[in-house]
Amino acid sequence: MSKKLIRFDWAIKRILRNKVNFVVLEGFLSELLFDNIKIEYILESESNQETEDEKFNRVDILTQNSKHELIIVEIQSTYEIDYFHSPDNYREAYGVSKSISENLKLGQKYSEIKKVISINIVYFDLGHGQDYIYSGKTDFRGLHQNDLLALSDKQKTTFLKEDVSDIFPEYYLLKVNQFNDIAKDTLDEWIYFLKNSEVKDTFKAKGLKEASEVLDIMRLPKDDEYGYNRYLDSLHLKASEIFTLQTEAEFKVREEEKIRIAKKLILNGADNNLISISTELSTDKIEELRNELRK
Repeated sequence: MSKKLIRFDWAIKRILRNKVNFVVLEGFLSELLFDNIKIEYILESESNQETEDEKFNRVDILTQNSKHELIIVEIQSTYEIDYFHSPDNYREAYGVSKSISENLKLGQKYSEIKKVISINIVYFDLGHGQDYIYSGKTDFRGLHQNDLLALSDKQKTTFLKEDVSDIFPEYYLLKVNQFNDIAKDTLDEWIYFLKNSEVKDTFKAKGLKEASEVLDIMRLPKDDEYGYNRYLDSLHLKASEIFTLQTEAEFKVREEEKIRIAKKLILNGADNNLISISTELSTDKIEELRNELRK
């Protein structure tokens, strides 16, 4: 039997920031990155400050992997409304750049820059693709020899890295709504939770057992319960805004198509009655179009 839980995208900015609950985030990151991830602490940066009207959630976490390397993990949970006015790849690139600049102290060498892993959890169908988890990293390949650029022994010693891609940012895109709800492995179990806010009794993924306890709605304090309900209300409002914008866009496209057809019929000598029947435009609008074409 599954248990209904608090949404991950709300909890990550509040409950999961407490050190006692790090095990939940550690489980999620370990499953996604196929590594044993331990959280050092949550970075206190400008991007982590809560506001009354948050358009998206972003949390920077300083983590340590199984090689004892320190890595900044940036997690964003976003909705379609946030992407209408700015290209998604710009948002992602901005977040990574901000994480790098915020965490390089004055006087530090560039070699001390920590690697950034950007994890974007999106609740809509971003881009075209059949999968629900995408990853990307930076490699340099020769245009003529098609060889992969490698680090020299000196660079490996200096940077304590094995590959060029270990230095540059890495990206993960989780399109949770595209998941078919069939969990074939432990990572899928986490995707199921991110999509449905539920953990099934059969799930074995790292951190999910703790999530089912920490994120139990019934254990939520009154103050947090009020804030959580307000957050759910805001999601309903965003969904309504998205529907309104989509409806308006579809209406505009239909109107533009009617006008295009009407102009074509006018140029072919059709009378106003035929044009009105074909396009559902008023005779006044058709006359207006005729006057435009005469100019």
